[in-house]
Amino acid sequence: MKTNLIMTAAVFCFAAAAAAADLSADEIVERAQRANYYQGDDGRARVSMTIVDKQGRERLRELIILRKDMVPAGEKDADDSFLGDQRYYAYFRRPADVRKTVFMVWKHTALDRDDDRWLYLPDLDLVKRIASSEERTSFVGTHFFYEDVSGRTAAEDTHELVETTENYYVLRHDPKEPKQVEFAYYKTWIHRESFLVVQSKYYDDRDEVYRTYTAESVETIDGHPTVVRARMSDERLGGHTTAEYSGVRYDVGLPDDIFTERYLRKAPIEYLR
Repeated sequence: MKTNLIMTAAVFCFAAAAAAADLSADEIVERAQRANYYQGDDGRARVSMTIVDKQGRERLRELIILRKDMVPAGEKDADDSFLGDQRYYAYFRRPADVRKTVFMVWKHTALDRDDDRWLYLPDLDLVKRIASSEERTSFVGTHFFYEDVSGRTAAEDTHELVETTENYYVLRHDPKEPKQVEFAYYKTWIHRESFLVVQSKYYDDRDEVYRTYTAESVETIDGHPTVVRARMSDERLGGHTTAEYSGVRYDVGLPDDIFTERYLRKAPIEYLR
């Protein structure tokens, strides 16, 4: 694990670790979902993604990501307990060949409903629906998958706490529908204070790691511990993608209607500056 992550851990209250000592695996995963994907009622970030192939050649992707939690009308998430449906909107700014491309997700947490995903290709003026079978494929040429952008729904896996260290909960996650995914299982290292996922390792049927996610830097933004640099590595073919997050803001006040097909072609510029 990166040294700066361990140093960051020291600023958190040790009492929280004692309170969380007896958490079940499912409770740890629930808190991790909230810490990693539900900070505030909505959020905005500028993301710079550097793609490095096994020969060391680099390519760049720059985009803005917007996120909104779909708290039911008339309700408030006063206790930050909401873990329901979300909307994501990613607008690509650079390079020129992907400029104005838009990726949008309607994330559904109910297991009987697949997420809705759209990709707008401006050169073709084409809106493409992304099938659920494509969720675990490359996100616009990076080592991240489409599913990584909005997160995997916790109920799709079973969870087992396999180890508790001084700083981390180590969990194993097995898919309930193994034929629908390319991994046999994966492990996560979840920080015991912040509940951020600081590392994930994906294993194949030969019990070999083929894909690794690492959170390389964390900052506290608007009271929320936030990953500001992360890396996804391909352990089989080589290469990796590093994502750096800047201009992160929470509770922006994003309107619901920008997460609709209308705004795939007509970007909500005032929220993308």
